[in-house]
Formats: sequence, C-alpha cells, structure tokens
Amino acid sequence: MIADIKTIDDFEFRGKTVLLRIDINSPVDSAKRIKDDTRIKSSAPTIKELSEKGAKTVVLAHQGDPLDYQNFTSLKEHAQLLQKHVGKPIQYMDDVVGPAARQAIKNLKDGQILLLENVRIHTEETIIFEKQAKLTAEQQAETILVKKLAPLADIYLCDAFACVHRSEPSLVGFPLVLPSGCGRLFEQELRVLTEITENPKRPCIFILGGAKILDAFSMMEAVLANGSADRVLTTGLVGQTFLKGAGYDMGTETDQLMAKMDLDRFIEPTKKILADYPGKVLYPLDVAVESDGKRKDVPLASLPAEGLIKDIGSATIENYGVLISDAGTIFMNGPAGVYEESNFELGTKSIWNKVADSQAFSIIGGGDTIAAARKFKVDNRISYICTAGGGLVLFLSGVKLPVIEALTREV
Repeated sequence: MIADIKTIDDFEFRGKTVLLRIDINSPVDSAKRIKDDTRIKSSAPTIKELSEKGAKTVVLAHQGDPLDYQNFTSLKEHAQLLQKHVGKPIQYMDDVVGPAARQAIKNLKDGQILLLENVRIHTEETIIFEKQAKLTAEQQAETILVKKLAPLADIYLCDAFACVHRSEPSLVGFPLVLPSGCGRLFEQELRVLTEITENPKRPCIFILGGAKILDAFSMMEAVLANGSADRVLTTGLVGQTFLKGAGYDMGTETDQLMAKMDLDRFIEPTKKILADYPGKVLYPLDVAVESDGKRKDVPLASLPAEGLIKDIGSATIENYGVLISDAGTIFMNGPAGVYEESNFELGTKSIWNKVADSQAFSIIGGGDTIAAARKFKVDNRISYICTAGGGLVLFLSGVKLPVIEALTREV
C-alpha cells in the first residue's frame, strides 16, 4: 500500500514551506501535564529530517480526545518536549489560522520549525463538525483551515498515522490542494502493519478496553464479520458497556458515569453484536470497586455494585489469561481499568504481563495503552508498539481509512 503514497524521498525541500500534520496527542495527568511523551518522541525524526533538508516546517497537531473538549489543552508543553527530542529550536504560536499564525509562517527561514496551536480549538477540527457536517474530502478542502494555510505552503506531509481514521480538514483537506505524501513514522507503521495483516497467526484475539468506546465500536463488528478477530476480550468501559448490554445492573455510580459520558447509546449495538456473534465477544466475569478504601471484587451474580467500577476482577483476569496464552496474534488497545490508582492497577498490569509473556505476536496502540506498558515495564516485551489506537484497530479491520484515501489521490 505504501507504494501508492509518496514519501519524503519523493520531494525536494530546500526553500519550501511544508505543512506537516503529526499526532502528538499524549496522556495527561490531573493537572493536564504530559505523563508519557512516546508520540512526541516518535514524531521527532521526521521533523528533524525536514529541517536538515532545508524545509520551512509548519507543524499541525492536536491534544485531547475529540469527544472531550475539556482536554483541548495548549501545545506549549508539547513544543518544549519536541524541541528536546528534535534537538533543534521549535517556535510555538498560540494561534492556528489567524493573522499571527499566518505571519509567523511567512517569516520562517530555511530549516526553521514552527508548531501552531492545538487544531482542536478550531471548530472544523472537532468531532461534532466531523460527524454532523460529514463533509466530503472536496468539501474539507474548502474549509477555512485549508483555505487560509494552503496558499502559504508548497507541500503537505502527514505523519499522523494515529489519526488515519479521522476525516478532518488538517488530515484530508490539504492533500487535495497541495502535493502530498507521508512522513517517516507514517511510512514505517503502514509498512509494518500491512505485512502483519497479510497472514496473522491464529487464533487472533483483540483486547479492547479503556474509555474510547467509539473507537472500539467503530471496528468491532467489522473485525468479527470479516474474520480478522477470532475473539474479542472486553475490559474497561468497553467491557462495562457490554455487561450493561447483556442485561446486568451496574450500580448507581457507574450508571451515572456512563450516562454523563453518553455511553448508553452503545447499549443497543452491544446487544446486536452479542446476538450476531455468540461466544465471540467476552465481557468481564467480575468487576472491582472501592470499598472502605480497599479493592473489592464483585462477581456478576452480586451486581449491582456499591461504588464506582474501576477495574476487572480476578476471575476475569484468570479467564482472559488462558485465552491470551493460547493466542497466535494479539491486538490490544485501551487499559483494563483505572491503572493510575494502585488499588485498581491489577487488571491492566496482569493482562499486560500475560500478553508480554505469551508466544503470540503482540501489537499495542494508543496513548494510554503505551503509557501503561511503560509503567508496568513490559514495553520491551511487546512485539510492536504502534502510535495509533483507534486508527490501528480500524486499519487491521480492513476498513477504508480517510487519510490513506486522501494521500493516494493526485492533486
């Protein structure tokens, strides 16, 4: 597939202005400070290479899940970390398409690097715009973001493989109006994943957890229908959604959280998936809550739970462990629980170690998934770490992805 997309090797950069879209969306702590800079470090080689080849590099990036506007934070800290990993000065501009941003682009000299503000603050780059406006690629090319920035650039490169499943102006609009290609990280991940998906060793299991329910549901039925996945093991809020869809009462606190996150809309789809693929999707056998300051496992027969569900229970860990040990290929995205809290790290830590100890070819993706692997010191025992989360699982499901479609088109 990479043969259909131009790479850095296909362009001459000296004296040219390059719009480079990267994904440095990183896990943050309660103070919104970056707690894992894997994606930032992974993006550095492309930026450094462009600078050394004399490009005037304008970096576009985002921070924050598109469903959660409260996490649309500044990229100022990202700029500092990028500068550390690139080893070259990174200018930062707290503007995206305004006069200040456009003037800063015009002022760039050969080899200089400019990081613009979080594109998520721009309405055209939010999930509401993407899902409700539902613009075609041609219409994306007519958005304000593209019309303001494209005239200032000579080349567009996408190095945001983690966003390959998104249809937003900064990802699919620019390729229609500028000579375009991909960066080194995008090129590497596309090559590796294409080779892996051609002939995965069976059985192939998907372990889907975390809080990004939309990513899980957007690919789950596809991988089951086309046979990519032999089994899907659910944890985190994905697992809790399936429990609720299976008819279990989760308890007041968990119900309130799920309602607040608008997860109840996924209940009917879970029912359909469970009916259409009996025995293929596994949900937890037990869950863990906090009781008197301690962890307490609650079997399904004892639901509803008193207290907020924060992890999978020991019986689930043991059950999933057997399937993991027999797997030939494992794709994992999303932690099993609130692994940042010591009382509720057991599920994530145990599953991660079981995957690392298995003989399967293992692939993990997504910011929190990678952060957890590093926390529990298993990252060096995972076969391949992909910067993508939702994009990874969708690519593996065989779904046509907007960014790849856009990059394969000629201007």
